[in-house]
Amino acid sequence: MSAKMKQVIENIKDLSSDEKALIAHCLISSLETKQDDNVDDAWAAIAETRFSELMSGSVQGVSWEEIKKEIKG
Repeated sequence: MSAKMKQVIENIKDLSSDEKALIAHCLISSLETKQDDNVDDAWAAIAETRFSELMSGSVQGVSWEEIKKEIKG
């Protein structure tokens, strides 16, 4: 492990949540490579399917509050 990496890990606890989020965003963005041209179309198709399922009543939505409760246990 490089000295820079060790320094980041040792000091991460001193950062605010916003600073940690910015670092996470920068790290993830730096990993991104050329995007597959079909990705947007695939996500759009999934979104349309999910929307149709919600509108038809074949699935029930879950509120953000319910999701947070489940995550917190």
